[in-house]
Amino acid sequence: MSETTHDGGVAVSVPPSPDDGLTPAELAAKYGLSVSGARPGLFEYVRQLWGRRHFILAFSQAKLTAQYSQAKLGQLWQVVTPLLNALVYFLIFGLILDASRGMTHDVYIPFLVTGVFVFTFTQSSVMAGVRAISGNLGLVRALHFPRASLPVSFALQQLQQLLFSMIVLFIVAVGFGSFPRLSWVLILPALALQYLFNTGLALIMARLGSKIPDLAQLMPFIMRTWMYASGVMFSIPIMLQDRPAWIANVLQWNPAAIYMDLMRFALIDGYGSENLPPHVWAVAAGWAVLVAVGGFVYFWKAEERYGRG
Repeated sequence: MSETTHDGGVAVSVPPSPDDGLTPAELAAKYGLSVSGARPGLFEYVRQLWGRRHFILAFSQAKLTAQYSQAKLGQLWQVVTPLLNALVYFLIFGLILDASRGMTHDVYIPFLVTGVFVFTFTQSSVMAGVRAISGNLGLVRALHFPRASLPVSFALQQLQQLLFSMIVLFIVAVGFGSFPRLSWVLILPALALQYLFNTGLALIMARLGSKIPDLAQLMPFIMRTWMYASGVMFSIPIMLQDRPAWIANVLQWNPAAIYMDLMRFALIDGYGSENLPPHVWAVAAGWAVLVAVGGFVYFWKAEERYGRG
């Protein structure tokens, strides 16, 4: 039925609309409309993220360059900072507290430096992940892109920083008698698995940090506790040999300790397989896949809420 309206006293007949009687949801479905900022499907989200891979790499490199741009030593602080931490830990734990028990200095010093560098990789990824969304709200609100690009990019930045620092780690290892050998090839899969694990953690922390601003203040204490419990400064089996076995097992199976042990085994001549828990590579891969996939899905589920409120 047509409708009649009056325009300046003239009756105008308006034909009925084919959309009359349709609900908003039916109209949206009919014309292919969707809610602005709605979360895409998981596989579509992965496709979009892959399409931003060049942005992710460029953003991580820019952040890495800008990180120490105001310091006179510039990028050297990427190496100096963990080395100074290792020196402090050696003075306190290696000399004063005798945490090096069971190891000679030519093993303990590379052991300690490797632990500091590897744990710093995870620690920095977590801390960067906490601020990935909350610290970039202007970018999140101004542009449309998969928000996972930010924590993934920050984790990649920390990987690049570690690779730069590995030069010094190799020099330390060689300086204390651990010369290049076939096991050094294992460094590559160990780093790849740790990067996956760190990326998953960064994604989890990015979602939590976007809703809990105070988390950034709390995380340093949590990370310091994790560091002390992961055997950065001491060998867990040796230090806990007079304690119940389950305590040492729990600490050795935690992912930070697993990735440090793999790097130490690959790099240090005097650090043999007897220092590793059983099935260590399977456990390392399991942690990496579990946290990376779980973290990605957990972050994706809140995609439409980032930057709002």
